[in-house]
Amino acid sequence: MISTIICSLWIPALVALLTSAAVIALVIRSRVARLAMDHPNQRSLHQTPTPRLGGLGIVAGIAAGWVCLFPPFEWPVVLGVGILAAVSLLDDVRTLSAGWRLLLHIAVALLAMTVLLHAAHGIWLTLAATLATAWMINLYNFMDGSDGLAGGMACLGFGAYGVAALIAGDTTLASAGFVIAGATLGFLWFNFPPARIFMGDAGAIPLGYLAAVMGIAGWLRDAWPLWFGAIVFSPFIVDATVTLSRRAARGAKVWQAHREHYYQRLVRSGWSHRRTAVAEYALMLACSVLAIAAVRIEALRPVLLAGVPAIYITLLVMVERRVAVLPTQDATSGPC
Repeated sequence: MISTIICSLWIPALVALLTSAAVIALVIRSRVARLAMDHPNQRSLHQTPTPRLGGLGIVAGIAAGWVCLFPPFEWPVVLGVGILAAVSLLDDVRTLSAGWRLLLHIAVALLAMTVLLHAAHGIWLTLAATLATAWMINLYNFMDGSDGLAGGMACLGFGAYGVAALIAGDTTLASAGFVIAGATLGFLWFNFPPARIFMGDAGAIPLGYLAAVMGIAGWLRDAWPLWFGAIVFSPFIVDATVTLSRRAARGAKVWQAHREHYYQRLVRSGWSHRRTAVAEYALMLACSVLAIAAVRIEALRPVLLAGVPAIYITLLVMVERRVAVLPTQDATSGPC
């Protein structure tokens, strides 16, 4: 029994890791990498042209791992990953209109939430979950701008999903999370500072979608409360939401590329990509451990839900003080 559970958990994750690493290695060594090069611009934190097709490996790894699970979610939900990956890959190669991309994100999110929530949970919850999913899709892409950041955070975040699901006794959901963590770990081998490849939209967009979908799916399957996914991925959610809210408040174009996210400002203030990534990893690991503990120990929940906002307010103020001398810059080009 134990060996069966171990095989169902770790073999798909290992397959995902090896597939992701193999595909990315092939991309780097082939002419395919030249199809989508990320050239430095006003928004960039890197100095040399770098291929941004790492998402091919991530999605291939997830697909290979999920074949063993037949699949872990309803087919329309899984289909959403493929649609988002395909359109985002096209955007990596040939820039698409932001408006059309947003409409697609909302449509795929609506399809997934309709399938997951059904009519039993009401139209308002479905619409709220759709908007939350569409925001998660985009904010994950916003936060993919520093070596090792988005890949490492995905590995930790989906790993936390896997651990929480395993504790709850849902091995299928646990394996689904570990597969995504494995695929992103295979990518991280090539992306940890100094990065040899970026994940691009083809990696970031599906990961944002899956972060939201798995968070809601775990709630529906009684693996964790509805707030669990928001706490686990709160380092990304808080940074992107606060940054974009501030830009909107002063009348800046929120869809325009920029370098005002807190992680970007840390790098611009003198922190290395590696130091920034490790600090973000530590924050996400702490959030994940606290969230998992609060799921199991109900008395911790009020402390968690009150303490986490206080911690973020403190951290944001500390970063503001450090980077107060940095100028506000709006870029006119570059990926969002």
